Amino acid sequence: MREYHFFDSHCHIDFAEFDESRNMLLQQALNSGIIKMLVPGVTLVQSKRILSSLESCIINSSSKIQDLIPKLYFAVGLHPYFFTEHKTHHIDELEQLCVLNRNKIVAIGECGIDSSIADTEKQKSLFIAHIALANKLELPLIVHHRQSHNLIEQAFKQIRPQFGGVIHAFSGSLQQAKSYIKMGFKIGVGGVITYQRANKTRATINQLPLESLLLETDAPSMPISGKQGEINTPIALIAIFEQLVSLRKENKDVISKQLYINSLDIFNLV
Repeated sequence: MREYHFFDSHCHIDFAEFDESRNMLLQQALNSGIIKMLVPGVTLVQSKRILSSLESCIINSSSKIQDLIPKLYFAVGLHPYFFTEHKTHHIDELEQLCVLNRNKIVAIGECGIDSSIADTEKQKSLFIAHIALANKLELPLIVHHRQSHNLIEQAFKQIRPQFGGVIHAFSGSLQQAKSYIKMGFKIGVGGVITYQRANKTRATINQLPLESLLLETDAPSMPISGKQGEINTPIALIAIFEQLVSLRKENKDVISKQLYINSLDIFNLV
């Protein structure tokens, strides 16, 4: 797989599950061809931490290890899972973080609406604040959803995202996916497509333009088929890629190259 270059567009490599194995996994990822990785924010505290302690922790462990791991990029945001921790002024502090770390931060998120969590109206209000921040800073969004496409659509009607983004861990209809793509979003393709029972999502991914897709692991969450109950790792990106190849009609080399280009494009990287 070394001839292919991959970008894990959503990996929580900073989470505590990786404290004992982080450097090893990052080196394994690079050896597997995963040369870039985006680490999303989920709270204000964690967003600050990934910009300081994560990089310093890796670099301090070895003077040369930064050359042995994927290039790390960051997003900052307030995840719906931690809704009770978020305060109104946290959006302002995220903006300050972005201004001070513009060379590292390439997106706003992870943010969105989750119907399994109480008070979706307040969630929508916070999500709209993220959209406004992304528009102000000219950055893409990383959008979390769970049974909430209708609420996200409502938010987009109130304030349209101007710089697109990623619909993370997409599970929805072909029509919904096309609607997002029309608004400048890419569709995040993760471990769900490795499950044979995910017929709807697999069929949708098969029908979308290759130019609209990104690879992601969401590690340590969303383990691939056969690894249920285990901690997911960035290495799973290779299995996700292989599964995607089996679903698509394009040549494997074409798919690999286009997926990598898509990631660079949406995050404005070279």
